[in-house]
Order: sequence, then C-alpha cells, then structure tokens
Amino acid sequence: MAKPPLILVTPSTEQKGVEFGDTSLSLSEMYDRAVMACGGLPLVMPCTTSREMVAECVRRADGVLLTGGDDINPALYADGSLPRHWRAVGPPDRNRDLRELLVIDELFWQRKPLLAVCRGHQLLNVALGGTLLLDIGTQRPGALNHRRLDRKSEIVHEARLTAGSLLAKIAANQTLGVNSTHHQAVDRVADILEVTACSSDGIVEGLQLRPGATDSLPFLLSVQFHPERLMDRHAEHLAIFRSFVRVCMLNRDKKL
Repeated sequence: MAKPPLILVTPSTEQKGVEFGDTSLSLSEMYDRAVMACGGLPLVMPCTTSREMVAECVRRADGVLLTGGDDINPALYADGSLPRHWRAVGPPDRNRDLRELLVIDELFWQRKPLLAVCRGHQLLNVALGGTLLLDIGTQRPGALNHRRLDRKSEIVHEARLTAGSLLAKIAANQTLGVNSTHHQAVDRVADILEVTACSSDGIVEGLQLRPGATDSLPFLLSVQFHPERLMDRHAEHLAIFRSFVRVCMLNRDKKL
C-alpha cells in the first residue's frame, strides 16, 4: 500500500486552551477529515515563527493547506486611509500572519503544492502583493451578504468559474455553489495570480497562478469559501481536496 502524502495544515491560535489555560492551537477537524477522505495524512503545523523551523516543516511535507481564521493584520496591505473600515477589522494575530507568510515563501522556494482556504486565500493574495477589502459591507454596500455564519455548512450562493481554469476543470462545470462566512475579500489581485471564480457581485471566490507568471509550483489553488464543510454532500467540493492530495502524492513520488 502506498504511503499517504503528508499534508501540512496551518492552525489558528487561541489565548486559552483547555488544559492549563496556555495559548493553544485551534483547528476545525473538518480540514483533517477532508484530507484523510482523499488519502492524505494531515499534520498540524506547530506555532513557530522561526524561519528554520518553518522551512523544515515545509520540507518534510508533500503539500500545504492554509486554513481559515481571523482577520489578517491590515497593516500588511492597507495604508490607514480608511479609518471607518479599519474599525471593522478584528484583532490581528501577528504571529500567525508571520508564520504563514514564511510558509508561502518557503512553498515557492521548495516547489510544493498549495491549497488555500478563506483566510489562506486572502493571505496568499497579500503575500504576493495584492490587497484586501477591509470590510465588504461598508466598502461594497450593494454586495451580497457574505457573512452567513448561520449557514456555514450550506450552499448560499453561486460562483461563476473562469472557463479553462483549474477550479472549472475540478468542478467540471462553469458554476459552483458555495458557502460564505467572511466579511473581507480580495480587492486588488496580485500580479502573478488570476481570478478563477467570482460571485454575482464581483467578489473574488478563487485564484490560481497566472500562466507564464511562474512555473514554480505543481499546484496552487485558493478559494474564499470552505469546501471542507461541503465535501460530505457535494462531490465537486470533495474533488477540490482529491485533486490537491493527488498532486501532492505525484509530486512526492516524482522526487523519490
């Protein structure tokens, strides 16, 4: 039996854990379930900001899954000229921001597959030079309600998929029903990325590498929605993880 590919999964941190009240890792089990359902072995990343340790974590992994969580520090992408919108941003976790920026940097150096979800989708765009909407509701008043936490495991709107894109090929369709639990979104897209999915109000729901921008990664897909919460009932969302894990295995075996 082939060894499952090792997928490095990035967690959030919380100020008080259940054991001694120490700062602790926090991660929905849905991510691990999705990886294992597709034949991968998830490994939760330690909360370190050491460049050497981050590099070693990425080196030992066959792919990386950047997960959702709290807002990214707006100082990484905004100039402070929109104070009303800044007030809508939650307290930043600067250590997590730094850790995952290091992960993204190492991914490009080491040429490992990447799947980025929700916050991970946003952070990828920021890491590569793009910006975010600080708050959809105040900056795009005509937009859909994207913060549907009451239906976090249900499809609430459709996304139009770019013809020929990686996501369109995975979904085998030109539209994809998605859930929606965010109040921020990609604004200016990083130069080396291109949009693969949009909601009807123009909010970016998916990104991939722009053809010709770089050939450094065997797989890169980021999505604003949470496919791990839909994969039990919607095959096209399971297919996102299956495609990612398959590339992780093929990329590993190619290097053995």
